[in-house]
Amino acid sequence: QVQLVESGGGLVQAGGSLTLSCAASGSIIGINAMAWYRQAPGKQRELVAAITAGGSTNYVNSVEGRFTISRDNGKNTAYLQMNSLKPEDTAIYYCNAGVVEIRNLYPRASEYWGQGTQVTVSS
Repeated sequence: QVQLVESGGGLVQAGGSLTLSCAASGSIIGINAMAWYRQAPGKQRELVAAITAGGSTNYVNSVEGRFTISRDNGKNTAYLQMNSLKPEDTAIYYCNAGVVEIRNLYPRASEYWGQGTQVTVSS
């Protein structure tokens, strides 16, 4: 079984910065795309940023230029550096990964989610 564990959330004033981490563990052969999603109260979960195994990235327009997604393939970890935070960035942030794992002695491709980490930006 694979687990994704997020860390780094918290409370920050507008204009501040936070860095989220997402560490994957388990019987992992490799990880394809990794992504960060967020869900604010009363809103649908939205894709914030994604990164391929090769390092190509894409961002939702609202965070372009402020957030940076990166990954360390050796550590099976993704990061989200968030700068110039705004109150509208307040949400629960979830890590998502496409993982190739060993299950019942065979490689399987599966999608996993982390438990979420709260980010609150005060005005």
